Amino acid sequence: MINRLSTIHQQLRLYFQRLLSNAYMFGYSYLIGLRITKCNFYGLPCFRFAAGSSVQFGMGCTFRSSHLSNMIGINHQCIFSTFSNNAILSIGKNCGFSGTVIGVFSRVTLGDNVRCGANTVITDGDWHSKDSRVGNPLPIYIEDNVWIGLNVLVMKGVTIGQNSIIGAGSVVTKDIPANVIAAGNPCKVIKEIK
Repeated sequence: MINRLSTIHQQLRLYFQRLLSNAYMFGYSYLIGLRITKCNFYGLPCFRFAAGSSVQFGMGCTFRSSHLSNMIGINHQCIFSTFSNNAILSIGKNCGFSGTVIGVFSRVTLGDNVRCGANTVITDGDWHSKDSRVGNPLPIYIEDNVWIGLNVLVMKGVTIGQNSIIGAGSVVTKDIPANVIAAGNPCKVIKEIK
């Protein structure tokens, strides 16, 4: 009985959280001129986009920013930001984000059906542009049907091929081919997916 009541309570809480978050984000996105179609929000993400940057979200994406909306645990809300007037953030259809941070200085492109596990970070720059030791931003391309595990860090200049899985806690510093499982720090191919 307790398990059933707990499950019902959780489902009702998520349902009302989604309704309220979707209503707020619909109004907010309309005010800032961002087109978000048929997306679902659990809690409120943080969107900060530089003037003139290009931001595009595909239909049917899910943003989990509430710490209990994903039972593995989310450390913070989703944070999506661009930092220059020529930055491009392009996200395909049916992508999922749980406390994901995406920082764009140049270009970050995600294909369709990309899943970002809790607390993932994707960034194409080094975040300290005034420091002379920092290199230039380099684009990131994550192709269709990629699954990025819990606490993964995807660094600048990386392409992850379609259908690949990146294991939890990995740091991706080099390209990962399509149809593989890769993990580690630095992230390396473990096996092919047949």
